[in-house]
Amino acid sequence: MSQAAVETRDLTRRFGTLVAVRQLTLRIEPGEVFGLLGPNGSGKTTTIRMLCGLLEPTTGSALVAGIDVAVAPEQVKQRIGYMSQKFGLYEDLTVAENLDFYGGIYGLPQAARAARSSEVIAFLELDRRLDELGSQLSGGWKQRLALGCALLHRPVVLFLDEPTAGVDPAARRNFWRAISELATQGTTVIVTTHYMDEAERCGRLAMLSGGHLIALGTPGEVAAQVGGRTLEDAFIILQERDER
Repeated sequence: MSQAAVETRDLTRRFGTLVAVRQLTLRIEPGEVFGLLGPNGSGKTTTIRMLCGLLEPTTGSALVAGIDVAVAPEQVKQRIGYMSQKFGLYEDLTVAENLDFYGGIYGLPQAARAARSSEVIAFLELDRRLDELGSQLSGGWKQRLALGCALLHRPVVLFLDEPTAGVDPAARRNFWRAISELATQGTTVIVTTHYMDEAERCGRLAMLSGGHLIALGTPGEVAAQVGGRTLEDAFIILQERDER
């Protein structure tokens, strides 16, 4: 069996008496587009923070690109890309300047940085926006730039936390086209979303509730495991259950 892109075993995180993630066991293969679904407070963000090496597990283990997140979190950070729903780039820098700055942050030498920036610009069709300030970009172009910056160092695993929140449907479609192409090139993509049409685009999903893994499989399999005919049915059922 080949090495998993992400593998967790009984991964648990406690905050005092609160168990945010409880004994989570997952295996995510290279090149998968894998979704994490669940209502607010279900443990999605805590899980991603542990997998990114930002939060140490209380018990259990997690390997990302073959690296133990508790033993070598800095090595994990070098192998992953991360993009959040909040635009985290510099709005007073142009598109080109943001790419150059983040290439430097990732430690790319100047020549390699320029070459890789050109590849990312072509891939995401950013060439017409290079001289625009981050503050001048629409939501869709901001997210595309954020994705470009997260890809500069060729991450093995890409984490996307609500990546298209507040973005118009056309921009969302273009964004997901890029995600699908990245996966075909071998990048593993792990995404959280509240858009059910986006969740349907994932090859497999894990649905969390109260820190527990309650369903795992294709979108259709997850819906059936939670008791809904559709994924949206399942999400509503789960949200109502959690609120009670």
